[in-house]
Amino acid sequence: MKTLALPRSTSSCQVAVTCALLLLAPGCASAPPPVPPVPSFDRKISWILRLEDQRVLREGPPAGAPPAAATPAAGGRAPVVVPPPPPDLVVLLRDADARVRRRAALAAGRVGLAEGVPPLAALLAGDREPAVREMAAFALGLLGDRAAVAPLRAALADREPMVQGRAAEALSLIGDVESAGPIAAMVAPFAALPAVAAVPIDDVEESHEPPVEAFRLGVVALGRLKAYEPLAGAVLDASGQARVRWWPVAFALQRVEDRRALPALTAFARGDGSFGRAFAARGLGALKDPAGLPPLLSLAENWVRDTKAAITAVRALGQIGDPRAGPLLARLLQTRNLDPLLLIEVVAAAGATRAPETLDILLDRLADPSPAVRAAALKSVREIDGQDFMFVLSGLDPDRHWSVRAATATILGTMDRESALPLLTEMLADTDLRVVPAVLSAMGKLQAPGVAALLLERLAHDDVVIRAVAATQLGELRPPDAERALEGAYRLGARDALPVARVAALEALAKYGAAALPVLREAFADRDWSVRLKAAGLVRKLEPTADVSAIRPAPTAHPAEYYESAELVSPSISPQIYIDTDRGTIQVELAVLDAPLTCDHFVSLARRGFFNGLAWHRVVPNFVVQDGDPRGDGEGGSGRTIRDELNPRPFLRGTVGMALDGPDTGNSQYFITHSPQPHLDGRYTVFGRVVSGMAVVDQLQPGDTVRQVRVWDGKTMSQ
Repeated sequence: MKTLALPRSTSSCQVAVTCALLLLAPGCASAPPPVPPVPSFDRKISWILRLEDQRVLREGPPAGAPPAAATPAAGGRAPVVVPPPPPDLVVLLRDADARVRRRAALAAGRVGLAEGVPPLAALLAGDREPAVREMAAFALGLLGDRAAVAPLRAALADREPMVQGRAAEALSLIGDVESAGPIAAMVAPFAALPAVAAVPIDDVEESHEPPVEAFRLGVVALGRLKAYEPLAGAVLDASGQARVRWWPVAFALQRVEDRRALPALTAFARGDGSFGRAFAARGLGALKDPAGLPPLLSLAENWVRDTKAAITAVRALGQIGDPRAGPLLARLLQTRNLDPLLLIEVVAAAGATRAPETLDILLDRLADPSPAVRAAALKSVREIDGQDFMFVLSGLDPDRHWSVRAATATILGTMDRESALPLLTEMLADTDLRVVPAVLSAMGKLQAPGVAALLLERLAHDDVVIRAVAATQLGELRPPDAERALEGAYRLGARDALPVARVAALEALAKYGAAALPVLREAFADRDWSVRLKAAGLVRKLEPTADVSAIRPAPTAHPAEYYESAELVSPSISPQIYIDTDRGTIQVELAVLDAPLTCDHFVSLARRGFFNGLAWHRVVPNFVVQDGDPRGDGEGGSGRTIRDELNPRPFLRGTVGMALDGPDTGNSQYFITHSPQPHLDGRYTVFGRVVSGMAVVDQLQPGDTVRQVRVWDGKTMSQ
């Protein structure tokens, strides 16, 4: 594990307190006033952990706390009371120890209060340590406040490349398009460096020399801002080809969605490097330009050479929707031993291109052993031959897997109401409750007669997801006089371990306007921080100047002593996680310095066997595999949400992240990336990386099972 090798010293906040006490002491005192003890480095880190978990910048004394201990003064005068300074991130930003300042800066960004902008900007402009300035820039990006734009632009000229790179990243996280020009001016000199040109196209090392990392951060930032002209000026030559052939350039070019990038994307698609080819394919699909067909068809046809790029190319063919892809897709559908994940994409693309030559083959795929293939085949048959789809469906028995039945309900929601409603009505009685949310959504979209009454009735259902979907659909339909029922649904959700139904009820209520404000403000005291955060956002939409400070401090599940644990404040090892699956073992090294609370939460779940027997419920080829949902439909969790611990680690191949349904909604679902995914950087918590077993990750199929998750903590292996 890497730490800043900087000396520890007395905190500047303690020096300030000491000086103030000396100035206030009576001149005739025969003894100096007492000085509070200097907190240790570990104590300061524990404060930081607690404050960021509570989402506050500072902590006041608890209500009803006893007065601080008094020390007798000389001559019988009144004792001098020396209260210990309360933990305060802004004060810690001025600490004498650079490690403390750096960690406090990250916490100030995670807390999410605009009040943190001025002290972070001062740190960015004036701190002597580059690592501190770098973290201050990253933290300002997390805050997302436009007041940080000016200091971040100034930091693009910092003497240290990594500070420049983090400033560029932060400006893109804020979304300041006008900063694209200055970012490009920062990137261009790095693009000309031999060290940058020498990086192999598929290199995904977590760290490079600072100029190389600064180049990556700046290029990704330009892509995030969709700034083609500044990007082209920095990385393309006069012929429109990339001067640097490293995958971040292909990533940025595909993100800008500008047709002028087509020549460079085509060159990447036909060049070396799997990641470069895949990003280029994604970019060609986003352009939806038939001119992108030739390289995409070539990548798909040569799938054995590079299956990951072929998967992305087939997906792109579906985006373009050109029927000229039909013959190739038909051949792939009939290919024996086609990669299973590629097959799912081919089935989906056949429908998106509405290729008639694939219809008979798709009908055969309705009996495929894979539920994911059967569901995709149903959707594609509907897209190719919507007129006869109901006839096809009438000849099928209800699918044996719940996910295919749920997909059927979703498809029915796109059909004409007269044909679809009888089947949907029958499906309301499905014995697997995971199907019913899709049925309710479909009936709501079709505005079925009596659907409002049906949804109101389901607001009291035992299943939390059914209640959530019922509330969401009521918010879309907005039947008169449903507000009281939605208020009741929010309060009924207090019994739930998961907050999804409460959030859905609040969102639906907010669509009724100011009448929702009392319940939204009631939710400021919800036991779940993510619900409080959602309520505050909804109130701000209705009343932009409303004071929502009452949501803080965030409720936590831990006493103060928890944050003082040595495993959190000064871990001596990086725990190893062993995920035993149907296809082999995946070894993960946890990022305990970057996301200590997330890692501790994951380890706690693993040690109690929470993940054992769960399925990989989400597998998106060449993107992520996802696990940790006991429901298996993407809606479940452990019953406790945790805070995001956003950090500067990038999402590369084999990065482990916490899945979210909005800010600070982490629970038990986690994902592993197949390939670099820079658009996730600074948006999702990185809490580990695969150190062994990526071949296993690549082979995982939807529905594969986690047999057990074991933890090695340096001493023992949990079973």
